[in-house]
Amino acid sequence: MRYCGVDYYPEQWGMELVDEDLDNIVELGADLIRIGDFAWDRFEPEDGRYDFSFFDKFIEKAKKRNLHIMMCVPTATMPSWLYRDHPEIMNVDERGYAQPYGARRGYCMNSDVYLKKAAALAKAMAQHYRDEKAIVAWQIDNEIGHEGSDVCWCETCHRKFIEYLRNKYGSIEELNDRWGTSFWTHTYYRFEDIPLPKPSFTAQNPSLRLEWERFRSLSAVNFIKTLRDALKSVDDKLVITHDFEGGIINKSFDPFEVSKCLDFVSYNNYPVWGGQPAPLSDSDLAFTVDFARGFKQQKIWVTESIMGAQGHNDIGYAPRPDEARKWALDSMDHGVETVIFFRYRGFIKGAEQFCFGILDADNVKRRKYYET
Repeated sequence: MRYCGVDYYPEQWGMELVDEDLDNIVELGADLIRIGDFAWDRFEPEDGRYDFSFFDKFIEKAKKRNLHIMMCVPTATMPSWLYRDHPEIMNVDERGYAQPYGARRGYCMNSDVYLKKAAALAKAMAQHYRDEKAIVAWQIDNEIGHEGSDVCWCETCHRKFIEYLRNKYGSIEELNDRWGTSFWTHTYYRFEDIPLPKPSFTAQNPSLRLEWERFRSLSAVNFIKTLRDALKSVDDKLVITHDFEGGIINKSFDPFEVSKCLDFVSYNNYPVWGGQPAPLSDSDLAFTVDFARGFKQQKIWVTESIMGAQGHNDIGYAPRPDEARKWALDSMDHGVETVIFFRYRGFIKGAEQFCFGILDADNVKRRKYYET
């Protein structure tokens, strides 16, 4: 599948600008729009009550212009009602600090409640849109593990880590023998006595750390697989991907294993981010795209190819004329078959105000629009 498209967030601006925006998107030469990435509360404003009317109207307008849709299952950000009713779902750091509501990826990927709610949302979306021919691909979650969210130290993770060890080793005696716990008085008498490898004065048993990393990777695989299975249970023919983030090489999960859950791999290409004074080198960018292409050894999509300066709390380098165009073309040289530009228009309120797009918030067509 080969497309050229834009990331679009109609929930930010409402329907008032949609017709004009879609006409301009067609003028760009795009044939695909990626939507829904962070819109859980639009699809499910109350627990168990789904409302697809907003995006139904948007899709109908897009179809009139022969635009295809990439639909995202928006589980990277949660609705406030879910946090209100289940605050225990949040990710906890090694010092016991639980993530507050309002940040991205605040969830613990091992939370049974979150897995259940996320899978229910995915299934409801698949059931509603199963006959929608305009949807050519589905994205599940967003940049799993980004911003440190691949590791969680909550009680649920500890309990499931113990279950993982018990299932793998069978007996505590076998674990003690294989881990060499007789030294440093590390002998365990019950699986429940095994701690999480939190930061300490000295290095801990390397087997404990290794198994913890393996468990974290299995946690990520299970999370993505749960969402995949929810979609496929409705229609096995749905084409499913996930958008890995640029720093994937240093995460606590194996992207090759996660990719086995997907029909194809997507990747978000960010040569600059936050307060960077200069972009990554051409060789760095080539490596990251080649690395992502290797996850399934097939061509990939770039689901976020930047056109403007990027950041959350900090902002730095802005792409020079034709530089972002060059990055997009370079990615195609390295095995990318679909490029989606992030994002169509910047926003003036809320999160990601420093994530600039093809158009600025004043909606005036300038150099970046024509470059795209």
